[in-house]
Amino acid sequence: MANNLFVTYDLIKTKDYPAVHNAIKSLGAWAKVTESNWYVNSAFSLEEAAKIVRAAMDNDDKLIVVDATNKEAYWYNLSEVVSNQIKEQWNI
Repeated sequence: MANNLFVTYDLIKTKDYPAVHNAIKSLGAWAKVTESNWYVNSAFSLEEAAKIVRAAMDNDDKLIVVDATNKEAYWYNLSEVVSNQIKEQWNI
């Protein structure tokens, strides 16, 4: 079963867009929605997809992957305030 994933990122210092874009494209059929937001129809799980994209990023870069099929999200380097707000408001 394929997952409908939305991948959004913010590259902080090193801006290696080709590496990040290639990682996203490797996940499955994709569409670039906005400059840093992509839709991917992927056979990868949410966590697998996030780890694949994260591997192409620097430690300070921000990433959130939302699985619209299963109503889940996985992220790196979002502020504690944002993380808590997402957790409190999710599935409301």
